[in-house]
Amino acid sequence: MHETGFDVALGRLAALRNDGRGPRVLALHGWLDNAASFLPMAPYLRGFDLVALDLPGHGRSAHLAPGAEYSFSVAIGAVLDAADALGWDRFHLLGHSMGAGIASMVAAACPERIERLAVIEMLGALAEAPEHTASRMREAVAAQRLVAGKRLRVFPDIDTAVRARLHAGRVPGSGLDEALLRLLVERGVTPVAGGYAWSSDQRLTLPSLSRLTEAQIDDMLAAITCPTLAVFADPAQPYFPDAQRRRRVGLLPHGRLLAMPGGHHLHMQQPDAVAGAIHDFLMAR
Repeated sequence: MHETGFDVALGRLAALRNDGRGPRVLALHGWLDNAASFLPMAPYLRGFDLVALDLPGHGRSAHLAPGAEYSFSVAIGAVLDAADALGWDRFHLLGHSMGAGIASMVAAACPERIERLAVIEMLGALAEAPEHTASRMREAVAAQRLVAGKRLRVFPDIDTAVRARLHAGRVPGSGLDEALLRLLVERGVTPVAGGYAWSSDQRLTLPSLSRLTEAQIDDMLAAITCPTLAVFADPAQPYFPDAQRRRRVGLLPHGRLLAMPGGHHLHMQQPDAVAGAIHDFLMAR
C-alpha cells in the first residue's frame, strides 16, 4: 500500500491505498491504532480498491483544533469527507473496534452511500446507562483540565516505543506480538528532539463527555439497511460479551455474525482467514 491523503475542512487526513481496481472499500482502524492496522490483510484484498484511513488525531492525520472534542460526529464527518475527496458516492465500509463503531454510525446515518458493511470486534458503540450521565461528564471535564500542558513521553528509538506499547495493555486480549505492534508504532510516532513521541493527539485518551444509551444504539442498528457482516473474536472480550454482541447482530435487518478464534486484533493475527471471510462477503451478490 502507498501513502495518500486528503485535505478536508478539519485538516489533512492521511491514508494508505493499494493499487486495486475493484469495488471501493474504506477501512477504519481502532482507538489509538492507525491505517497500518490493515496492512496484514491488504495482500488478501488485492481485488478491491482499498483505502485505509488515519482517523483524525491518529497516525499521520491532523489533530483537531485546540478546544475541539473528538466525538463520533467529527469522525463521521471525516469519513464522509474522505469519501467525497475520493469521488466515491457509494462504497463498502470496513471497520475494526472504534472504527467499526464509526462505520456502524455512518451506515445508519447515510444508508444511500454504503453498499455493504463489515465490522470487526464492535458493532454500534460502547453504551452508557442514563443514570451515569452526570458522573461521566464530571470525569471528562476534570480530565480535560489535567491534560493541557502535559508533556509527551520521548522514546530514544522505535524499539523502545514498541516495547512500551507492548506493555501498555490498552486493549486486554489484543494478543499482538512485537512484529505486528511495530507496524502500528512505526506509523504512530513522530520524530522529536531526543527521539520519537506518539503522533496521536493526547486528547484521544480522555474520557468522552457522553455516550449513547443501549436503546439509542438499538435504534441505530435497526436503521442499517445494507448487508452487514460482524466478525468477532472467540472468546468474547469482557467489555462486549457474547450475549450482547449476538443481540445486537440480531437487530440488523440483514446481519450475520462470524466468530473466529483470536484476540481483539484478530484481523492482524489471522489476516488470511479474516480477509477471506470479508472478501467473500463483500463480493457476494
